[in-house]
Amino acid sequence: MPPITRKTALFLLALLATLAGGARAQAPLPAGVPEQMPFDLPYGTSITLAEAKTLAAAAEAEAARHHWKMAISVVGPEGKLIYFERMDDTQQASIAVSEHKARTAALYRRATKIFQDAADGGHPYVLSLDDAIAVEGGFPLVRDGKLIGAIGCSGGMSVQDGVTCKAGLAALK
Repeated sequence: MPPITRKTALFLLALLATLAGGARAQAPLPAGVPEQMPFDLPYGTSITLAEAKTLAAAAEAEAARHHWKMAISVVGPEGKLIYFERMDDTQQASIAVSEHKARTAALYRRATKIFQDAADGGHPYVLSLDDAIAVEGGFPLVRDGKLIGAIGCSGGMSVQDGVTCKAGLAALK
């Protein structure tokens, strides 16, 4: 039998690696690993300024109905601010927090309450995710199955922030 050349040996190693990789790719997923990616929303055309104002007005009306003082931010799908509104006497910290909630909801394509629930449920790693905030009150804006932006509200308890934002969400439909 003739000696194996270096080129032939490299080819055989590459072939074995390919076959072994293919076998791994076909192995079943470990328990608890979903086949589909969650929150896999495609990006759409950004919400318009007029739409953002409409959402903020609906959120403000809900907050006013309960005598809550809110900061309301609407961002595009990339997390950049499109519109901001602050009700009289809203605490100063809520200005940045409302935008952070909206940005998180847009960038991660999910409600910020999901991060809050994960942290509360014993998964504190979510607190280390880049530019995420784990407090209810940020919601993605979805039209025709595509992410067009997000809304974030801050000023009250996180559940009050969530109620305020949901009123804005309802105005999108």
